[in-house]
Amino acid sequence: MKLGAHQSIAGGFLTAIRLAEEDGCEALQVFTKVANQWREPVVDAAAARPFRAGVKRLGLAPVMSHVSYLVNLCSDDKTIRARSIDSLARELRRSETLGIPYVVLHPGAPKGQGEEVGLQLVAAGLDAAYLQVDADGSVAARVLLESTAGQGTTLGRTFEQLGEILGRARCADRLAFCLDTCHLLAAGYDWTSEKGYAEVFSAFDRILGLDRLLAFHLNDSKKGLGSHLDRHEWIGDGEIGLEPFRRLVRDKRFARIPGVLEIPPRDDERGYRQNLDRLRGLLA
Repeated sequence: MKLGAHQSIAGGFLTAIRLAEEDGCEALQVFTKVANQWREPVVDAAAARPFRAGVKRLGLAPVMSHVSYLVNLCSDDKTIRARSIDSLARELRRSETLGIPYVVLHPGAPKGQGEEVGLQLVAAGLDAAYLQVDADGSVAARVLLESTAGQGTTLGRTFEQLGEILGRARCADRLAFCLDTCHLLAAGYDWTSEKGYAEVFSAFDRILGLDRLLAFHLNDSKKGLGSHLDRHEWIGDGEIGLEPFRRLVRDKRFARIPGVLEIPPRDDERGYRQNLDRLRGLLA
């Protein structure tokens, strides 16, 4: 597995390159904008060139971007849903300019509309975003639907839900998946034992296809199996523990797939270097 982390772009995209180099990353995820604002900056080719050069120099490809936390393709508020579709389209365009091939997206939460309506809205929202982008010229960037912990009405907590979105979207050939290790456990997938690990990935392959599994978020979990709570922890310090991560990072099926940390800081330390060292130790 290509190990890395979600790095800050505070001060510019080259900040992420600098931090990735300091932490010894082989993979990288970034926000391309402020994650909790609707403001949509435009990135031109000249601004993207140093970032692209840094990615190439460090061999970080494939890089991932993460869509704003505000985006909810199945919102029960029509204004927010329209803004979400527009925001996703702009994210795809920025990522294309920056040379980022994977755009990670939380499917969203339908609230009182129900799961069935929510799944249909997500699929239609993905189609609408790609149509908007393609009106100005097609992009190569693919959306990676992220598995979720299933808190509240959040969709994406089961492989079946992710499969329903894939099956309903006309843009299915441009969709793939990112598995979050914390979210898997919280959603009720016990991948911590050797038997459970085999069963979970067998189910994923049967329902979604391992050929569509293009990235991992590597996070331990503060909460236990089936908690439906999205609470990340340092690798080995949570309910998952070290051994499942050893099994995962050594799995030859995922040798070229990026796995990025999204762990909380401690005492003003980001902790990425320490956690990457833990994961590399498991590879030894």
